[in-house]
Formats: sequence, C-alpha cells, structure tokens
Amino acid sequence: MRAVQITRFGGPEVMDVVDLPDPVPTEGQTLYDISSCGVNYADTHHRLSGN
Repeated sequence: MRAVQITRFGGPEVMDVVDLPDPVPTEGQTLYDISSCGVNYADTHHRLSGN
C-alpha cells in the first residue's frame, strides 16, 4: 500500500510517500480501502511548530 509518513517536524517537504506491506486484519478487525483523506489544519500547524 502507498502511505504518507511524517517522521520529523517541518512543512510539507517532510511528508514522504512510501510503499508499505498491505495490513492484514486479525479476528474482530475490519480493513477499509481508503482512496483519499483530509488533514486537519491544526495538525499541520503543530507539525510546523515542533511542539
């Protein structure tokens, strides 16, 4: 699966698109296929501040 990983503080340049193994749900879990998502502005501001 393709995912965006953020491993350090900073602006959009610290977001890395990576390929990860497909997750495997265990008993009692459900796996959803997500094609798009949103990002909360407050979360992006927090990433920029480093706090």
